[in-house]
Amino acid sequence: MARPEHPGSPGWTGPVTQCAAKTKQEAPTTDADLPSPGPGECSDAHSSQSSNSNMTTRELQAYWQNEKGRWKHVKLLFEISSARIEERTVSKFVMYQIVVIQTGSFDSNKAVLERRYSDFEKLQKSLLKTFREEMEDVVFPKKHLTGNFSQEMICQRKLALKEYLGQLYAMRCVRRSREFADFLTRPELCEAFGCLRAGQYPRALELLVRVVPLQEKLTAHCPTAVVPALCAMLVCHRDLERPAEAFAAGERALRCLQAREGHRYYAPLLDAMVRLAYVLGKDFVSLQGRLEESQLRRPTHRGFTLKELTVREYLS
Repeated sequence: MARPEHPGSPGWTGPVTQCAAKTKQEAPTTDADLPSPGPGECSDAHSSQSSNSNMTTRELQAYWQNEKGRWKHVKLLFEISSARIEERTVSKFVMYQIVVIQTGSFDSNKAVLERRYSDFEKLQKSLLKTFREEMEDVVFPKKHLTGNFSQEMICQRKLALKEYLGQLYAMRCVRRSREFADFLTRPELCEAFGCLRAGQYPRALELLVRVVPLQEKLTAHCPTAVVPALCAMLVCHRDLERPAEAFAAGERALRCLQAREGHRYYAPLLDAMVRLAYVLGKDFVSLQGRLEESQLRRPTHRGFTLKELTVREYLS
């Protein structure tokens, strides 16, 4: 049997000619209870039933078993480990360091981030717009006109903010809300995607490696929420000529998109993975087959490359 042509050659009938012509950005279905990293919304699991109809019984059983595993609640512990006073030209404020750890087992990917009191205040106002009744017993640390920079006040506020985060996380509707996930991940994701757009791939990867594990924990009930960030990692590694690392990031993203052919990242991601697999000497034929089957079932008119999709994230 003749070896399939490589991407770009005259005999190639894969993603170079097919994906660009047939894929397009599709508006995903949303659930008000699901967080989202911006333009990339999370599709409800039941919206994939049309694609599931092409699976065998064994494949369906494996798929739903995997889905149930993804929905398992991940328990997180929040600590305010330290605080520092930051002085700028026209302002002075306290930055609180938040450490987020998964409980129940050793967590090698604990998240460390910094937020100021005004960030917590914005979160509180945002949550009250949607969950006022649910949050009637939540105690938010009061604002003080004086004494905010004394060690006593900083220590008191550290304890109060830790308790506040714990109270929020204890409520299912809040911990699954977009507002809560954005508070903990959006600043770092915005900076990472900004670096990607500027071609600053090492800095973008540095940020993504830190924030993606936390995003995965916060959105375990909605695995597609992390797809844009994983695809951004793929793009950065690929443009830094690290195909193996790029392929590994793509595999993680594909697992999140299992049986979700309608997702706007599905075809562009498969297209990128076909090319990476060919470069790495991996099985690109099966990936190309998945792409072609998806395009036959869901024909579209024009599409974006994976990089074109990722650079559009977090623009607001």
